[in-house]
Amino acid sequence: MAVKILIKRKVKADAMKDAAALLIQARKNAMANNGYISTQTLVDYHDPTIITVVSMWQNKEDWDNYRSSSMRQENERKFEEILDGETVYEIYNMGMQQ
Repeated sequence: MAVKILIKRKVKADAMKDAAALLIQARKNAMANNGYISTQTLVDYHDPTIITVVSMWQNKEDWDNYRSSSMRQENERKFEEILDGETVYEIYNMGMQQ
């Protein structure tokens, strides 16, 4: 079953340009992995330092494989340097399971 992954981050105000570059690289990395479907980047209307990435995958296993990949972990280490807080992950199934 397809899943959507919400990745919520608060970026330091002086690091928005770096964040944009890291988000572009993250998207390129994700696109090269099995099960990747799409990504949207949302910026909070009232606080542009709050960024939510909505990533869609064929299934949770494909997301887990990408999340644990060395290329993603390297990009996440770079993100940690410019964040103002922890990254929050939420995983949602597409549709109701019966």
